[in-house]
Amino acid sequence: MAGHSKWSQIKRKKAVNDQKRGQVFTKVIRELTVAAREGGGDPNFNPRLRLAVDAAKAANMPQENIDRAIKRGTGELAGVTYEEVVYEGYGPGGVALYIETLTDNQKRTVAEVRHLLDKNGGNLGTAGSVAWQFDRMGMIYLSGEEVDEDRVFEAAVEAGADDVRSEAGEFVVTTEAGLLHEVRSALLDAGLTVASAQLTMVARSEVAVGGRDGARLLRLLDLLDDHDDVQQVHSNAELDESVLAQAS
Repeated sequence: MAGHSKWSQIKRKKAVNDQKRGQVFTKVIRELTVAAREGGGDPNFNPRLRLAVDAAKAANMPQENIDRAIKRGTGELAGVTYEEVVYEGYGPGGVALYIETLTDNQKRTVAEVRHLLDKNGGNLGTAGSVAWQFDRMGMIYLSGEEVDEDRVFEAAVEAGADDVRSEAGEFVVTTEAGLLHEVRSALLDAGLTVASAQLTMVARSEVAVGGRDGARLLRLLDLLDDHDDVQQVHSNAELDESVLAQAS
């Protein structure tokens, strides 16, 4: 189990249950808007939008909020224009960071991301400096409490999934990016409940981080994740269990 993957799971589970729900809404609304702008407002014909709608519902976002965000994306309602910008850099312990953002002001966002990195033992790199260390993959999460592992494995593998594993009380299905929706649909057709599904960046190899560097990295990851313009933060860190205990 990758330490950063476990950190991501902890953040995902906490996000819809704590005081940061409003912040989650902000990020999801931006993704809904951009997804609708790029691929149209019908989730049935726009896989990215379908994922964003699923994320919005998982966060208990009211349907009217979802509809408004989509209409802003398609131009039916006026709204702010967000651009997708990726920042690459390094954190404590030499960990590679791949930071995906949606911003209406690139100058502001790059300045704030650089400031967070500089103040927390990291530094901003150039485009392409760390991207080669990651692969775009699909990740599907299912509750493991009442799920038949054989049923999950059979449905996922038959649909082309790369891996199925049990982690922290749930099942995690890994797929190629292009097969995420097909595998997700197969799991639903098998009568399984999908907690969430997302495209993410998976590190090809990991860097073990613990002690002071681990604590500093955890703080940096949290600060980046809390930034309104940051949609996802990826790293190749394998965080020490004692450090992860702070996050949980």
